[in-house]
Amino acid sequence: MLGLNSMSTAENDYIIVGKIGSTYGIQGWLKIFSFTEVMTDILDYSPWYLEDGNSWKIIKINAGREHGKSLVAHLAGYDNPEQARVLTGKKIAVKRSQFKVLPKNEYYWTDLIGLKVIDQNSQELGNIMYMLETGSNDVLVIKHHGKEHAIPYLPGTVVTHVDLPNRVMYVNWDLI
Repeated sequence: MLGLNSMSTAENDYIIVGKIGSTYGIQGWLKIFSFTEVMTDILDYSPWYLEDGNSWKIIKINAGREHGKSLVAHLAGYDNPEQARVLTGKKIAVKRSQFKVLPKNEYYWTDLIGLKVIDQNSQELGNIMYMLETGSNDVLVIKHHGKEHAIPYLPGTVVTHVDLPNRVMYVNWDLI
């Protein structure tokens, strides 16, 4: 499973992969918060789409780089802090077609969010709300009867089958 910890948009053609932070420097550079598994992978996607009300505006990336433990980028047409500041807080999306095709039984997190989770007794446990990356394995977080529950993402042992077309994940897990 690849940790593109993003959110799908209503159109589902655009996948949110990051967010614009504050301005950086005097030439219009911006801090970038990446939701991709490897922080710098967001820079491999081009073009980006920035939220613009209820739609998406295409934006060209002039340059981007690591800066300490974060990222900075310069976007076309934003050449000073005053111009760039209007982008602060905007979500960054890419088109789903920009994702690489994964091998069988590997999934992007964005594909798993929202799946209905069914246990080994055919009981519905809830839907995947979000996912977490931990040191040992990824974790699915579901909501069941108003409470959040964590289920380890362990294919073959805990996760027995993922049925993306029907939006269902089968697990060998008991909620206690």
